[in-house]
Amino acid sequence: MTETSTARRSTRVPGPLSSWLEATNRRPEIIELVRRARAILPGDPSFGDPLSTTGPGGARAVARVADRFVGDHPGAARELGLGALQVWQAALERVGRGKGTTEVTIVFTDLVAFSSWSLAAGDEATLELLREVAKAIEPPIVERGGHVVKRLGDGVMAVFASADRAVQAVVAARENLAKVDVNGFHPQMRVGIHTGTPREIGGDWLGLDVTIAARVMEAGGNGNLMISAATLDALAPNTLEELGLTVKPYRRSFFAAPLQGVPEDLRIFTLKEA
Repeated sequence: MTETSTARRSTRVPGPLSSWLEATNRRPEIIELVRRARAILPGDPSFGDPLSTTGPGGARAVARVADRFVGDHPGAARELGLGALQVWQAALERVGRGKGTTEVTIVFTDLVAFSSWSLAAGDEATLELLREVAKAIEPPIVERGGHVVKRLGDGVMAVFASADRAVQAVVAARENLAKVDVNGFHPQMRVGIHTGTPREIGGDWLGLDVTIAARVMEAGGNGNLMISAATLDALAPNTLEELGLTVKPYRRSFFAAPLQGVPEDLRIFTLKEA
């Protein structure tokens, strides 16, 4: 008998009450209710994804201990436990412990008009496109020392130790993507790049700098490559020239909604072919 099973047996309530608790814990409507409650709690409501509970140290270790007692299957008890960890992680962010000490460059990518195309194309074509996109954009990331943190449907989040490598990888990925054709659809990719010091938790990265990188990508509109001033400052003087790129300040159009959750003085630039 394993240590885990012994721990679970020792905490199990005997008799009909145990059966009622177990049934309640597995009821989909109860699980959904707790998940909705987590959405309004401080912190990241997606905390507890496998990417966020693997690896050594801190919140990751606590999350794994929680899984030993409540299991890794969907359940109200598990959601309650992860909700507590979510609030704990948010508290660390508030007192400054959520900010990392190592500077990294964060990349977010997203396909333009993917959702509307996939609705008409169907599941089979959509899966084929996502495979081709992954083969186009992920190898350049890995080859230049980047790490794909997670896949976000039709995009990815990646981190690099070097701003120069991040821009080089994105340029190569976009060149590869230009060759992809699925049923006559040529996907375009908008990209946001930002350099900062987020905190790594369980293989994921959290903090304001991650939010900024995502918002920088949102400013990319129909397939533009966007970088923050922090990334521009972190680049070597000749990197953009070697890649054949020029820099143009981004100015939000009159009708575009302002970016949410970012500093008011955030400066964003568009990288264009020279």
